[in-house]
Amino acid sequence: MTDQEWLAERFEEHRSHLRAVAYRMLGSLAEADDAVQDAWLRMSRADTSEVENLGGWLTTVVARVALNMLRSRNTRREQPLDVHVPDPIVGPADDTDPEHEALIADSVGLALLVVLETLTPAERLAFVLHDMFAVPFEQIATILDRSPDAARQLASRARRRVRGRAPAPDADLAAQWEVVDAFLAAAREGDFYALVAVLDPDIELRADGGLTGLSRHVQGAEAVASQAMMFARVGLVQRRALVNGAAGMVALRDGKPFSVMACTVRGGRIAEMDILADPERLARLDLTVLDD
Repeated sequence: MTDQEWLAERFEEHRSHLRAVAYRMLGSLAEADDAVQDAWLRMSRADTSEVENLGGWLTTVVARVALNMLRSRNTRREQPLDVHVPDPIVGPADDTDPEHEALIADSVGLALLVVLETLTPAERLAFVLHDMFAVPFEQIATILDRSPDAARQLASRARRRVRGRAPAPDADLAAQWEVVDAFLAAAREGDFYALVAVLDPDIELRADGGLTGLSRHVQGAEAVASQAMMFARVGLVQRRALVNGAAGMVALRDGKPFSVMACTVRGGRIAEMDILADPERLARLDLTVLDD
C-alpha cells in the first residue's frame, strides 16, 4: 500500500463524521460534500505524520472550510431570501441506512437547521462543534482566532436562540406518524376543523419554492389548514418518508418529486412544517431510496 492509499483509507474512516459536521454547519448537502473534498485535498498535501488525533485534525479542517463558505455565502447574498429551507435528508419511512443515521444523529431536524441559518457564522460554528460534537472550546477558539471564553460566549448565545426557537420535538416516531397521517387524511377529505385540530395554534409553515413563486411563510393553525386544503386539490401523491429522522412526506406530481415536507410534532400536534419545493434543488436530492 502506498502512502497515498494509506491516507485515503484513513480519511474514509472519518468521512461520515466529517460530512455530518459540514452538513450541520452549512445546511447544504452539496456544499457539505465540497467541504469534505476540500479537507481531503488539504490532508493529501499536508504532513500529518505527527498528528496524534487525525479525526480531530480533520474536524478542524472541515470546520474552517465550512466557516469560510458561510462567510462567503453571507457576502454574496445581496438580498436575504424570503424563505429558505435547508437541504433535507430523505430516507425510507421504515428504515435508515448508516450514512443517513450519521447525518441526522442528535435529532438535527430541518426546523433546527432553519434556526441555525439565523446565527452568525461564528455562533453557528461554536454551537455545532461544541454542543453537537463535544469539541473543546480551546480547539474552537483556534479556528475562530478568539479566546476560549469568547468561543464559549458565542456558543451560549447561539444556544439561547436555538432553545427559544427550536424546542425538542416529540421523540416517539410512531406517535409522530399518527399525527402526520391524521393531518393528511383531513387534508384529503377537505375537513378544515380536523386539520386545525392536529395543528399547534402557533404553527409555522415555511415553503421554499426557489424561483417558482411557491415560497411562503404562514403562521397559525387556521392559515396553515387553508393552505393544506388548497394543495390537497392539486392532485399530489404523498409518500411517507423519514425527513431528517422525523415523520415527513415526499409529494409526487405526475410521478415526479414536487416537494419534500418535514413535520415537527410537539405535544401531539404539528408545530412546524418545512417544505422544499424548489425544482432545481429537488433534482439534486437522492430520492432513489424511496423506490419500491
